[in-house]
Amino acid sequence: MNHSVGVIEPGSSETRDGTHTLRFVVRVPHTMEEVWDAVATPEGLVKWLAAADVLERHLGGAVVLRLLNSDAPAVSGRITAWDVERVAEYTMEGFHGRIRFHLEPGTILRFTNEIHGDDEFRLDCLAAWHDHLERLAAALDGRPTDWSAWTPDRFRELRASYT
Repeated sequence: MNHSVGVIEPGSSETRDGTHTLRFVVRVPHTMEEVWDAVATPEGLVKWLAAADVLERHLGGAVVLRLLNSDAPAVSGRITAWDVERVAEYTMEGFHGRIRFHLEPGTILRFTNEIHGDDEFRLDCLAAWHDHLERLAAALDGRPTDWSAWTPDRFRELRASYT
């Protein structure tokens, strides 16, 4: 996959009371509507993150995400914040935690993920989200992820950079 090199700055994290908060600020040269569609519709999410088997697009709605690069079972959750074209927040069961996309004028996407786990898991998640956000940038540029050709190579490279 041809990644948009330089588009995604390294993420940061902080840990408080056993919760890791991962943060990325992504500058995307696309309209807020295009970015919103990518992070808040099944048609958009599948191009860079996961299949949204269920996505009830309203506060309290159900969401079921299924990764297409693994045999892991689908993960269920709820929409815990929803402000059309501004905020989409999915609180997922298990180790996936709270995933929040906050769009700001000027083509800025603020992404946060709150998770629980050890430091190795925190680093794995930083690398995984960095990889997915590169895929988001590519999808917005008209290059959606071909999940059948996915390999862990880019994840491994990013994981080493977060160590």
